[in-house]
Amino acid sequence: MATVAGSGVADEAGPHTHEPERDRAAPSTHPSTAVLADAGDLLRALAAPVRIAIVLQLREADRCVHELVDALDVAQPLISQHLRVLKTAGVVEGERRGREVVYRLADDHLAHIVVDAVDHVQEGK
Repeated sequence: MATVAGSGVADEAGPHTHEPERDRAAPSTHPSTAVLADAGDLLRALAAPVRIAIVLQLREADRCVHELVDALDVAQPLISQHLRVLKTAGVVEGERRGREVVYRLADDHLAHIVVDAVDHVQEGK
């Protein structure tokens, strides 16, 4: 009888091989082609450095265009263009407040993708 490492419990099925956590957590079904295409579109929308910077800014707080222009030191037309891409991809939402539109992240999952990518790159340097 083998014991499960660290548990003191006998494993009736025989010796236990260690599987990485990610292997056990993987879903048993494969996403459809449409879902994979949509995921690719989303990742492409996040692929530009300025769009990554916008997501990181919006993670901290909702912002209007001029606040993003000031924070990122990027021209207003370029910020607007990037926001349009992010909005089309469902990454950000805008709400009109008087003459301004205030942008926010559509959901926190997207911020995690960006933060994880940035952290991953920083770990290697």
